[in-house]
Amino acid sequence: MTAPLTPPPHGRSPDDPVPQPSFGAPPSAGLEPGELRRAVLVGLAVTVTGLLLGLAWLWLAPRVPLVSDGKAVYLENTEGEHAIGADGTFVLLGLALGAVWALLVFLLFRRGGVPLVAALAVGGLLGSVIAWRLGVALGPTTNVVAHAREVGKGVAFDGPLQLRAKGALLAWPTAAMLVHLALTGLFGPRDPEPVLPPL
Repeated sequence: MTAPLTPPPHGRSPDDPVPQPSFGAPPSAGLEPGELRRAVLVGLAVTVTGLLLGLAWLWLAPRVPLVSDGKAVYLENTEGEHAIGADGTFVLLGLALGAVWALLVFLLFRRGGVPLVAALAVGGLLGSVIAWRLGVALGPTTNVVAHAREVGKGVAFDGPLQLRAKGALLAWPTAAMLVHLALTGLFGPRDPEPVLPPL
């Protein structure tokens, strides 16, 4: 006499294979290659834009007029704010460029994620360094003594373009991260609401 067959739990038939436990991370864990590729391309594009920032800074930053008495070089106007103006111009340009890049990346991909935010930050920082070095290299000579000797005693000339507050280099990456995070939080795709089981 055989025992009556009872249906297995959870609606499985006796012929169904027994599920085996899986070990390791789920397939969705980690970063997709496409996501990393997009982040690398964004980082490179943002970095190259540092050339434009450097040229804009060179063009818009106020000059610091210097003058020589034949023995030493002095500021022509000791109460001028030209030196601070150069730093302020760099910061404003960096903030604007960071916001533009954040908006552009959001409109292109409509998503957030650590790779894109990191690409904006790293690219912005590298672009700021490139802009700083390019502006100094293309600006007035940094050999102030030789330049003063060349123009002559009592003749005003432009001092070198300098970035005195190195914290200005963080304006671009900071603006890019904050604006992108804000756009993603406000207008990015939402996760679907979980479906509640029927009562």
